[in-house]
Amino acid sequence: MKRINIVCITLLMILLGVNNSCADYLDKAPDEDLTLDDVFTRENYAEQFLSSIYWNMPWELNFTNDWGHNPFVGAADELDYPYTNCFAYFMNNGSWTPDNVLKDISNMAYQGIRKTNIFLENVAKVPMDESKRAGWIGEATFLRAFFHFQLLRIYGPIHITEKVFDPNEDFSELCKRMPLDQCVDFITNECDKAGGMLKMKEGADRYGRVTKAAAMALKARALLYRASPLWNGNPDYANFTDKEGNHLFPLSYEAERWKIAAEYTKTCIDEMEKAGYGLYYAPSGDPMENYRYLFVENWNKEIIFAKNVAIYDQMERAAAPLSLGGWSGLCPTQELVDAYEMADGTTPILGYNADGSPIINSESGYSEEGFTEEADAEGYYPENTFNMFVDREPRFYATVTYSGAYWRGRQIDFRMGAPDGRTGGPDYTTTGYLMRKFLDEDGVDILRGVFVNKTWNYFRLGELYLNYAEALNEASGPVDDVYKYVNLIRKRSGLPGLKAGLSQDEMRQKIRRERQVELALETHRYFDCNRWKISDQVKAVHGMDIGARDNSFFKRTLVEERVFEAPKHYLWPFHQDEVNKNPDIFVQNPGWGGIN
Repeated sequence: MKRINIVCITLLMILLGVNNSCADYLDKAPDEDLTLDDVFTRENYAEQFLSSIYWNMPWELNFTNDWGHNPFVGAADELDYPYTNCFAYFMNNGSWTPDNVLKDISNMAYQGIRKTNIFLENVAKVPMDESKRAGWIGEATFLRAFFHFQLLRIYGPIHITEKVFDPNEDFSELCKRMPLDQCVDFITNECDKAGGMLKMKEGADRYGRVTKAAAMALKARALLYRASPLWNGNPDYANFTDKEGNHLFPLSYEAERWKIAAEYTKTCIDEMEKAGYGLYYAPSGDPMENYRYLFVENWNKEIIFAKNVAIYDQMERAAAPLSLGGWSGLCPTQELVDAYEMADGTTPILGYNADGSPIINSESGYSEEGFTEEADAEGYYPENTFNMFVDREPRFYATVTYSGAYWRGRQIDFRMGAPDGRTGGPDYTTTGYLMRKFLDEDGVDILRGVFVNKTWNYFRLGELYLNYAEALNEASGPVDDVYKYVNLIRKRSGLPGLKAGLSQDEMRQKIRRERQVELALETHRYFDCNRWKISDQVKAVHGMDIGARDNSFFKRTLVEERVFEAPKHYLWPFHQDEVNKNPDIFVQNPGWGGIN
């Protein structure tokens, strides 16, 4: 009988073409490794196997290291890094190819799929309570759908893998990509199946386990993506077929897709709220703290599904200023700063001129000259703050650390030669801003080595509100429910409701801006811009003048010109190694070489 670690390694090499060994996630018997029969004849061993599948979920709170599997925040127009050794850097300068494309994301997802298939094919052997077994099957079923969606959102049509392959089988079918609709149907059907076996919520002792709410949230997101321009009758892919001539993308636009997404997402919201989920509000009720502590208080009522990462210092160090022991490596762009409204809900920046300079709304009170003489009454900013940062909406102050802001008891100064500014070393803010969102200002002290338990939220109720509003607006225009759910998000953030009488296109733009701000840095912006087919509109990102030693620092400055080739870059290329395994069957994505 083959040992379990040999099976893992063999399948991994065949399915993925890599040589790394299976994770050591199982306890071992005294004298030998556990066999498959050993694992699935004891409940505690089988549970450890199931728990190991969760390890394959991406560590998306790590933006800079490729093993975190999240180059997407740095490849969007919301963040920049001082580092050139991460994959987002190659995406932004257009130098990524099928030969150097990051493989870690697909490898981890396919490992997760393989584990779930092993588990689902063997869990019936475990002597255990049947209701508990059903819950385990529900968890694994969701996780398999989750991993497939991780692949679908970057590659488009993929191969759906629902079984464990024997080493002696013909693996050519793994090279055959399935049409997009078949992929989406598989994911949504798996979510339905999983949801029927799971509880809507889990107790505190099982935070981090899959729930019915998680399955519903994944299905809702998949339906939203399917309705969006990238996947819904996109003419760019009209001629994209497999080697047998089968179209891999839908040929025609289906407006009904928006209605389907809207109706299902509303069902999600209603069922989740009935079960006790809701928008998070801080005890103080302060709008800035409502948003800030939403990402600090783990497993609050808004969180649907998250990854527990225990005591973790990387994000805290990467985003903190140099003077407080940080690396100044997570740098919001001027484009993100510009997206925040004024405190009264007016829009400060209406667009950009051909040279990249802003078109300022003269009625907003926004200014890029001078400094305020008075501190904010709510304590959001101190006196002598650059006017660009004065009277902005509360979410801005919870998300961005700017020069002049207070952070952990001291005032930050990003000017050249200052304690937090560029001094010649490799760590510095490239934009003159640092990320504040997600950081625990109260519990963490980097200089003393004090860190806290952290989580990464994959799904939260606030996203579903905006998903529903977007889908409903596309299906029916700006009807009452569209206003209702956007305004609930705005109210929590201390903003007035949207003005009445917006057209469908005006509401579309309002919702897109709301997503940019509310979901900032949560791995949504990259995929939102792609599914809306607007990523090619970003030609460059800007920031402050980090080379200035005086107040000339406060001047918007080009940070980086960026390359995005549409439609090529809307889908990732498969690594050339995968194509080479069977080029007679495997088709590469459009624009990345090969004949489809």
